[in-house]
Amino acid sequence: MEIVIIGAGVIGLATAWRAAAGGAAVTLVDPAPMSGASSVAAGMLTPVSELTYGEEPLLRLGLASRDRYPAFVAELEERTGLDVAHRTDGILEVAFDSGDLNYLDDLRRFQESLGIPTEALTGRECRRHEPMLAPGVRGGLLAPEDGSVDPRRLTPALLAAAEALGARLVRRRAAGVLVERDRATGVRLDDGTELRADRVLIAAGPWSGDLEGVPAGVVPPVRPVKGQVIRLRTAVPFLRRCTRALVRGSSVYLVPRADGEIVVGATQEELGFDTRVTAGGLWELLRDAHELLPGITELEFAEVSAGLRPGSPDNAPVMGASALPGLYLGTGHFRNGVLLAPVSADILAATLLDEPVPAEAAPFTPDRFSPEVH
Repeated sequence: MEIVIIGAGVIGLATAWRAAAGGAAVTLVDPAPMSGASSVAAGMLTPVSELTYGEEPLLRLGLASRDRYPAFVAELEERTGLDVAHRTDGILEVAFDSGDLNYLDDLRRFQESLGIPTEALTGRECRRHEPMLAPGVRGGLLAPEDGSVDPRRLTPALLAAAEALGARLVRRRAAGVLVERDRATGVRLDDGTELRADRVLIAAGPWSGDLEGVPAGVVPPVRPVKGQVIRLRTAVPFLRRCTRALVRGSSVYLVPRADGEIVVGATQEELGFDTRVTAGGLWELLRDAHELLPGITELEFAEVSAGLRPGSPDNAPVMGASALPGLYLGTGHFRNGVLLAPVSADILAATLLDEPVPAEAAPFTPDRFSPEVH
């Protein structure tokens, strides 16, 4: 089985590793691998904290992926010798004022109705977990089974693991999909080179719909959703674990690394393919982070960046065979690409290799956007 994967972000790379492990000859096509949303993402593994009403299937997918992470990371680190900074010490979610606390109380009751363990905390208990929190913090929740990973370490490890199994990386842009007799048969690169394949997987994030040769309607609309992120650095302990907060209704998160980096994010902006870092976006993040952790302004400024998340029409992943034989989709992961990498790789590799597909995949197939389904 020869497979070409368009896109070497976290989903494309993880799928390449699993497909190569299954015996496929895999070629990854990306002019700038590991440089998209995966390089900007903070890497929180938070299916509980990211929970939204009405998204129970996505929650189950996220829980399944989070629970795969320990074995996924252990195998990856053993095969490559690379540390991906996986942490499993929980996520603290805090409320700045009474309105924020009411929202968290509603969220906790919803989580409990689904059997998801969370611990309600008073403001004092929150500060016991994180002493740098502002005195006015009203309360919070602890999701003890959530955690984080460093995407900037994860993606190189995935590439190394895939290449060790024979996968090949072509640093060119995919210009189009080759279609013969109503079937995808490969990929045409921007220099005119043709790569023939038995199957083609599009995992190109918000650019997944930009390929020539694909019939209209085969790829559901995938839009770019901009996120701006700040990276700070500290030489002394400042934050013990990942912390999300509602600050007067506005969301902010902070993800500490063992090397002293703290990632602060992230804005959510529907501005097309705009990756400019703006003063307003950074001000919002620093304003809310400072309200939450007043001492944060003493930390060293290290970096700002902006990335484009791929959002599908229902903000859930699109994974599986498309309406065009030979063409498969692995896109639309929105805010959850890093979290969903292990389960998505299992789903997509199994689909590509005609193996049994995990049950969690059923709600996320591309045909849910077809008119006949509704």
